[in-house]
Amino acid sequence: MTDLKTAETPQKSDAPKTNPRAAARAWLEAGRPVAIATVIDTWGSAPVRAGGQMVIAGEDEFQGSVSGGCVEADVIAAGMDVIESGKPDTLSFGIADETAWRAGLACGGKIRVHVSKLDPKTDLDFLKKLDSAAAAREPVVVMTRLADGARQIYDGTSTTDPAIAEAIRRAHSGVDKSGETFLHALTPPPRIVIVGATHIGQHLATMATASGYDVKVIDPRTAFANATRFDPSQLIAGWPEDRFRKLTADPFSAVVTLTHVDHIDDEALSIALKSPCRYIGALGSRRTHAKRVDRLKAAGFTDADIARIHAPVGLNIEAETPGEIATSILAQIISAFRKAPDA
Repeated sequence: MTDLKTAETPQKSDAPKTNPRAAARAWLEAGRPVAIATVIDTWGSAPVRAGGQMVIAGEDEFQGSVSGGCVEADVIAAGMDVIESGKPDTLSFGIADETAWRAGLACGGKIRVHVSKLDPKTDLDFLKKLDSAAAAREPVVVMTRLADGARQIYDGTSTTDPAIAEAIRRAHSGVDKSGETFLHALTPPPRIVIVGATHIGQHLATMATASGYDVKVIDPRTAFANATRFDPSQLIAGWPEDRFRKLTADPFSAVVTLTHVDHIDDEALSIALKSPCRYIGALGSRRTHAKRVDRLKAAGFTDADIARIHAPVGLNIEAETPGEIATSILAQIISAFRKAPDA
């Protein structure tokens, strides 16, 4: 999937060169209205998935992307019209559209983009609420009525709507069954806590970071957990238990134990099993895991608790090298975050 990109076009000083929502907030705080364009539907080779956004304050002032550059000029023009009129618009681009053909969607990609206005007098608080939720790693869904652009924020606990709950669980955005409302899931970046600064851990940390995961590496063995082997910003050398509990305190986190040292792995697994983290994996053979199960049962964990552990860890792809094993682990974690509950 393509992440949002910061535009290459020169920007004015009142908007930070950061993500679209930060730019929108800066412009609103400066008293300037903006248009926000959101990808609401994609088919085929569309390069930005549903939920991708671009904000527009002027013809040469924008941040983000809705197509990787393909149809941005037309979306910017529509954004300027929306700022002036205040009326939302929904744009469609596809193989049959001359604009999309010219811009590079001729291979079959199609997108729909909803453009609406954000006003500094009425919508700044809306963005502040989203920023507060993001800072607290609290998932929310923004429900937008496409006809008039009306928005409402749901935090996952304030509604029993299964569509909203599923959007949050899968971090999936899309138009609802009625076709009249867009559900935009804004969830924390998925986090992988790697317990064990091993060779496999090095490969896993590198690949997970490149895939957009928030990575933390914990190991009380400082000979392993050092800045010559890992990104210092990701390292926790030692065993700060409270920090570990916080890192696994939401369902957007995964834990992988790689130390091959029983008391370290067991302690990490015990904390993880008491948390709502999405995924738990443990390196080791079936024989090693059988002994681990006995220890965890002796510590009071039930069969249902222990069944949460993926062991032997990783997808069965006949991996042998550290890099291959790390690949199999990351693939299994991605699957855990992406699949539906009954998949």
